[in-house]
Amino acid sequence: MTSAVRVAVLSLLWGSTFLWIELALDAFTPVQVTLIRCALGAGLLWVLCRARGQRLPREPAVWGRLVVAAFFCNALPFVLFGIGQQTIDSGAAGVLNATTPLWSLLLGVALGGERPLHAVRVVGLLAGFAGTALIFAPWERSGLVGWGALAIVGAAASYAVAFVHMGRHLVGRGIPTLPLAASQLIAATALTTLTLPFGGLTPVRAEPRALVAVVVLGLFATGLTFYLTYRIIADEGATNAATVGYLLPVVSVVLGAVVLGEELNPRIVVGMAVVLVGVAMTRRRARPRREAAPARPRREAAPARPRPGADLRGY
Repeated sequence: MTSAVRVAVLSLLWGSTFLWIELALDAFTPVQVTLIRCALGAGLLWVLCRARGQRLPREPAVWGRLVVAAFFCNALPFVLFGIGQQTIDSGAAGVLNATTPLWSLLLGVALGGERPLHAVRVVGLLAGFAGTALIFAPWERSGLVGWGALAIVGAAASYAVAFVHMGRHLVGRGIPTLPLAASQLIAATALTTLTLPFGGLTPVRAEPRALVAVVVLGLFATGLTFYLTYRIIADEGATNAATVGYLLPVVSVVLGAVVLGEELNPRIVVGMAVVLVGVAMTRRRARPRREAAPARPRREAAPARPRPGADLRGY
């Protein structure tokens, strides 16, 4: 599978997450959707681990770090997405999720682990949040301001916290990525189980479309997405994996409009474009200053060659 195909497949799977959540909420509560998708994703990755002969980590310290990652990267944002999409469209949720790199940048700067902010990155950061404000449209009564939109932004910020934690305490520690991802989803399943008394015990309406949606969400948009993300990072680096982030809101908006008939609000489309441009600008690196090249030593003039027939006795 080529790099372009991997990126395209991952973009479609990950970007379709918001569509499947929207359909699953017709029969399940946000807590139930979160639990089912975590459990199905964990089961799929565990089966892949067994097929490859890989074991889950056993060190208590590693599992402690995995629990923190599972809370901020899976349990908390998954529930927040479910809560948010009860009141806002799936396309808008995908666009607001694209603000994750902006929160990651702010968090990295605050913790001192991020490279210095040059002018282009500062402008990109301001543009990204300006695009988010355009999507919210607080000056319009029909804007997205409300608990639903704030929940989606909270989920994006939670992802940022998780990525910083995972980069510092889990990635590059000698643990294969597949068992790491499977263990994280297992921990997320356990954490979500503890929240069942808070909205997870509601009777389920067995609607075929919602059942199919939650299964696809768990197996493909959660489990397989985790696996493909780690494969791209391991095989081709984080740069190609980050490319997917620019395509997610496009996929979510298009699927929301085509499948669910969601209105393509021009304001949201413009806000989405501004957010993506801002995110792209924050990822630019400052050009290194060119040092003055050392002056080349001057060549000594070669001795004059005598003319043919000249008197050589003086040499």
